[in-house]
Amino acid sequence: MFPFLCPLCGEALQGVPGGLRCPGGHRFDRAREGYVHLLPVGQKHSKAPGDDKGMVAARRAFLDRGWYSPLRDALCDLAVRYAPGPAPAVLDAGCGEGFYTAAVRDALLADGRSPAAAGIDISKFSVQKAAKRYPGISFAVASAYRLPVAAESVDLLLNVFSPLAIDEFRRVLRPGGAYLYVVPAARHLWQLKEVLYDRPYPNEERETPYEGFAYQEILPVSFTVHLPAQADIRALFQMTPYYWKTPRQGAARLAALETLACEMAFHIHVFRREAAP
Repeated sequence: MFPFLCPLCGEALQGVPGGLRCPGGHRFDRAREGYVHLLPVGQKHSKAPGDDKGMVAARRAFLDRGWYSPLRDALCDLAVRYAPGPAPAVLDAGCGEGFYTAAVRDALLADGRSPAAAGIDISKFSVQKAAKRYPGISFAVASAYRLPVAAESVDLLLNVFSPLAIDEFRRVLRPGGAYLYVVPAARHLWQLKEVLYDRPYPNEERETPYEGFAYQEILPVSFTVHLPAQADIRALFQMTPYYWKTPRQGAARLAALETLACEMAFHIHVFRREAAP
């Protein structure tokens, strides 16, 4: 079990029948899917923060079709190369449905390691799906900006299309630990955007140094997917932020398509946590 902390008092949580409990008496029940809810009401900015059921279902359907397998495989290769030690503590901050969390855990197991893997996400709907499918991983509803994790307790941190909570990432990573940060490259989803918008724009690309982290490399990952049906096109659309901010005309043009060939382009930024001076 991954060593979560109590989000109310910061004490270590221990397993008890049906959930987790800290020495201060705060108890967190385990949901039937297997996750725990470690997001206090005071840290919620809405009734149901994060991705909703529709976006979660669309992303699960798209990922299950294997369209992002090249990105998953590249992330796994980097995890095996950079995760330190025989039993690394792995945390996926913004884990969604656990697709990358589970893949990295499995890659480390195949490499002969014994990882303790966990994923947190602010979306309850995402964590429900993750915990139900991957019972060997510890999942919790929590905020990346207030991770329920002890300082310098994580060896490998994943951050795939999720909020950049760099202060928390710096706090929880051990010196020598690795941080894998996945962001869209300039032409990611370019053909999709050409359909949705009259004047699509490329994503900004930049190399940003962060205090306490040393750049190791930036790995580009790009490929083209050929989506054969409107259901696949809609799943891709609904799992992106464009679903919420696209003009009706653009959405109508996309809905009229039966096939779509679309570029997928990512950069994986690899950092090593430096020791404190």
